[in-house]
Amino acid sequence: MIKFLGLIDKSFQSISKNRLINLIILSHSIIYKKKLSITMPRVVLVNPQIPPNTGNIARTCAATNTELHLVGPLGFELSDRYLKRAGLDYWPHVKLHYHLDLGQFQTYHQQQKGRLLGFSVRGKSCYGDCLYKQDDWLVFGSETEGLPPTFMDKCDQMLYIPMPHPQVRSLNLSVSVAIGLFEALRQLDQLH
Repeated sequence: MIKFLGLIDKSFQSISKNRLINLIILSHSIIYKKKLSITMPRVVLVNPQIPPNTGNIARTCAATNTELHLVGPLGFELSDRYLKRAGLDYWPHVKLHYHLDLGQFQTYHQQQKGRLLGFSVRGKSCYGDCLYKQDDWLVFGSETEGLPPTFMDKCDQMLYIPMPHPQVRSLNLSVSVAIGLFEALRQLDQLH
C-alpha cells in the first residue's frame, strides 16, 4: 500500500491524495462485496479520532474477516502514518468502507439488512446478554464523545460493557470493539 501511495504522488498529482485513497477504498470494498459468501457482523466506527485505535481495530477486523465501516468526519487522514503503523501490513486484508458522514452511512444501512447495535457506557443492556445475529452492525462512537444521542435513538439496541471499578469511565475503543466483536463471533460459532 505504501509503495502504491508513492506511485499516486507521481501519477495523479492533480488529484488530492485523500480523494484518491477514498477511491481506492471504495473500489476495494466493491471487490470484497463480491467475495463475501456468508453474512457476519460488521463493525462501524462513527467519527473515530485516534489513528492508532482505528489501525488496531482494522487489524482485528482483518484477522476476523469482518467488514469495517468508518463514518466521517474522521479525526485524522486515512494516509496518517500512525494509522498505517497500527494496522501493520494487514491493510490489504481489511474490508474497508468509508462514509462521509452519518447521513450517508444511514442511507447505506437502510439499503442493507441488519440491526444497529450501539455500544456506549450509557447502554441499557449488557453486551454479553445480547443474542447476536449474523447481519448485525456493531456501532461504536468516537473516543471523546461516544455515539451522538440522535443516532443512539436510531439503534435497535444500546449495549454496554460492564466495568466494575467505579472510577474508570470507559475502555479503550479498540478494546471495546474486540470485546463486542469476539462475543458476537463466539455466539455465531464463527471463531474457527
